Amino acid sequence: MPSAQGHRLYVKGKHLSYQRGKRNTNPNTSLLKIEGVDDSKAAQFYLGKRVAFIYRAARERQGTKIRVIWGKVARPHGNSGVVRAKFVHNLPPRSFGASVRVMLYPSSI
Repeated sequence: MPSAQGHRLYVKGKHLSYQRGKRNTNPNTSLLKIEGVDDSKAAQFYLGKRVAFIYRAARERQGTKIRVIWGKVARPHGNSGVVRAKFVHNLPPRSFGASVRVMLYPSSI
């Protein structure tokens, strides 16, 4: 029986940017801000979790216009709870500020 809150198997997050230095960006690694995670200690729980970037495309494929790019949380980034994630295909720059779903699996507890 679903509760009033429902049964969501993911936590919301935002795609902030690519990993970068002062001048160069590295699109192989994306920086994500996960809701409710404010220090690197809390970010430890999400390491290894799968991430889904869900978007709509113009053309239909396999009966749907919705597509997904899958990734994985790799490690924390700094002390403010931001994490680094690697995706199967690099996320497009237009996804900066867009929401991603951080799945609560695979679980280590």
